[in-house]
Amino acid sequence: MRRRARRVVAATGVTALVVPLSVALSAGSASAASCTTSTGPYQKQVEKFLGLRVDGRQSAADCTAIRAFQTKHLIKPNIGYAGPVTWGVMSLMLKQKPVLAAKNPNAAGKCPTNKGRIACVDLTLQISWIQDGRTLKYGPVPVRTGRNGAETRTGAKKIYLRKLNHWSTIYKVWMPYTQFFDGGIAFHQVDKSMYAPPGSGGCVNMRKADAQKYWSMLKKGDDVYVYGRKPGT
Repeated sequence: MRRRARRVVAATGVTALVVPLSVALSAGSASAASCTTSTGPYQKQVEKFLGLRVDGRQSAADCTAIRAFQTKHLIKPNIGYAGPVTWGVMSLMLKQKPVLAAKNPNAAGKCPTNKGRIACVDLTLQISWIQDGRTLKYGPVPVRTGRNGAETRTGAKKIYLRKLNHWSTIYKVWMPYTQFFDGGIAFHQVDKSMYAPPGSGGCVNMRKADAQKYWSMLKKGDDVYVYGRKPGT
């Protein structure tokens, strides 16, 4: 009984990092589809992001919209609470937006321009692109990199192995359009949101169309450069 009690306490502690314990318990394990009536610490910011009435008070309309966003991006628990995880995802999107629109991801010159064709990964903004010298060839596009404790390693790399559909013996999943560039770290397709927390096991996850484009544009021996730091790591 003591071991079981410790496991319950540990699980409750993890939940409390995301939402207050009272909110988590009020949702109820049997009513995962229900909405919370609790106002979150980022209520106003979340309301503004979603184009809702900004009054800083939770409403049924607020909860429905927040839950839809959480469900789309695999944020749990998806009970419509405007907490730090939900706002963290939205905040990242806001930071990405001008860079994705401007099509000038290397404005600060952090990715080398003297390597010819190179795939760049900005962990801070969670974006990637392909350039040749100073010429942008593809992107930038949103990506999903390693979570806390399994961070995507930074530095200069090279693609050393390509597999059209690699089977991961660690995670027991298929990894389409896999291009390894650092040990077990690779670019590859995933069928989930690029914003799903907490992140990958170290790989650079990509949407299908982007992973296909990287596969067609890159080859074995091409350079990869990873820099920055993923939020929350």
